[in-house]
Amino acid sequence: MSTRHDWTTPEILALLQQPLLDLVFQAQTIHRQHHPDNNIQLATLISVKTGGCAENCAYCPQSAHYPTAVEKTAIADVDAVVTQAQRAKELGATRFCMGWAWREIREGASFEAMLEMVRGVRQLGLEACVTAGMLNQSQAQRLAEAGLTAYNHNLDTSPEYYDQIITTRTYQDRLNTLEQVRNAGVTVCCGGIIGMGETERDRARLLEVLATFDPHPESVPINALVAVTGTPLENQFPVDAFELVRLCATARILMPKARIRLSAGRTHLSREAQALCFMAGVNSIFYGEKLLTTANQSIDDDRQLLADLGLKVGVV
Repeated sequence: MSTRHDWTTPEILALLQQPLLDLVFQAQTIHRQHHPDNNIQLATLISVKTGGCAENCAYCPQSAHYPTAVEKTAIADVDAVVTQAQRAKELGATRFCMGWAWREIREGASFEAMLEMVRGVRQLGLEACVTAGMLNQSQAQRLAEAGLTAYNHNLDTSPEYYDQIITTRTYQDRLNTLEQVRNAGVTVCCGGIIGMGETERDRARLLEVLATFDPHPESVPINALVAVTGTPLENQFPVDAFELVRLCATARILMPKARIRLSAGRTHLSREAQALCFMAGVNSIFYGEKLLTTANQSIDDDRQLLADLGLKVGVV
């Protein structure tokens, strides 16, 4: 099956609505063609600048718009971040992701610190990923020159449902940021979140936008909403595990060469559900006790699960 960039909404809905085992079989078949090594990349994500964000993303406890328990903090020290990266490497991670709760990257000392962090992480032999909101072409270029591997900027949901989740930034703003990243020669990390009240068609449309990028994003994080007290989505029920499997499998079929990253929401998944996600084409997880401000699976539990499944850790 050749890689396509012309997927349509009806085609994607048809994939999502297949009998689950047929869908997983198709995804696993395609996965083995492009990723035959049974390899899982471990990525560690830390918060460099926490809270006080000007955006009003309805899912996010770091938004200044909502009364959550997250406390605003200053930007972490460069040496402290590099030390955390070294620790992540010792624990088996090969990708180190750094998050800033910003609407957009700010010039000055904070941006210079970001560049220093990227250089420090790369000197350790790790992939370096940054997520810090919108950026301009000059900033993207300077990050590329510092050695940045990837820039994360998720689309979150479909273009049609987007304004039900965020009103302080447009969908086109997000697309523009991704274009700046791509133009600078940095790889794109871009995915979404399910469980926010969206329809199945919204999920198909999100995947359609991602799968019609040319080239596809090299990294596609799939998140299940973690409902946080104080946010507008605090009363959402956890998404059904099979729905998450369906999204992962469909993403794998549409974007066969991408790293499909099982991201937020894993604490609600059983070992068996996570194994089914791997069967559906997931080949990366976020690894560590916390994802920015929300809980994650324990390192020991992850190590045991991967060992029990006989999966290889690292980047081939």
